[in-house]
Amino acid sequence: MSFLNKLDHIEAAKHFIHKYFPNCQGALLAGSVVRGEATETSDLDIVIFDASLNSSYRESLKELGWDIEVFVHNLTSYKHFFESDYKRARPSLPRMVSEGFILKDEGIIEEIKKEANELLDKGPERWTVETIKIKRYFITDALNDFIGSSNRAEDLFIANTIAELVSEFVLRTNCKWIGSSKWLVRSLRNYNEDFANCFVEAFDSFYTTGEKDRIIKLVDEVLHPFGGKLFEGFSLGKM
Repeated sequence: MSFLNKLDHIEAAKHFIHKYFPNCQGALLAGSVVRGEATETSDLDIVIFDASLNSSYRESLKELGWDIEVFVHNLTSYKHFFESDYKRARPSLPRMVSEGFILKDEGIIEEIKKEANELLDKGPERWTVETIKIKRYFITDALNDFIGSSNRAEDLFIANTIAELVSEFVLRTNCKWIGSSKWLVRSLRNYNEDFANCFVEAFDSFYTTGEKDRIIKLVDEVLHPFGGKLFEGFSLGKM
């Protein structure tokens, strides 16, 4: 079934709720279909709140031609995931709840959305000076490997590591949420569109031409306000 011929995403989600969770107290549809960013391979992300459940779970299914990811919680289990997402600075569930289109509500969704929005507005926990120092060291170590390497295959994967470390560093030192995969660049754009463009262009240039200078320059500029690259004198766990 092609994307254009699928049942409307909201109608499909409502059908799914009626079939599998008819007694739930609340349900939300989130993800790319709600943000207007759906593609041929987009799935339906559905969050369920059901007081009868003892614990939370996640499950993948197919229904009416859609791939469906369902995130099922009772009326308290979601709080643990909110806290876990806050600690890892990746607000997956709070973001789904915040942006979610209400499919069903028996008077619980408003409060849960309020909790999600408050957490998102708060931002992640600020990094300590010691954490910043450790992160500077690991970025420096990866950059040195990158500069010294003459192996194209190894260069590709060192560059991937640098992209993850540097994006995390920029976002966390500015108290912003981080992301992985497609959410890495989305998180950078949410923080600063101009920086995100420079970041993408630097890595795109390397992947296309093998030229490393733009990545090296980008890393130097990111680390400079925090003391620059760090190697000599760094220690971890020394008593």
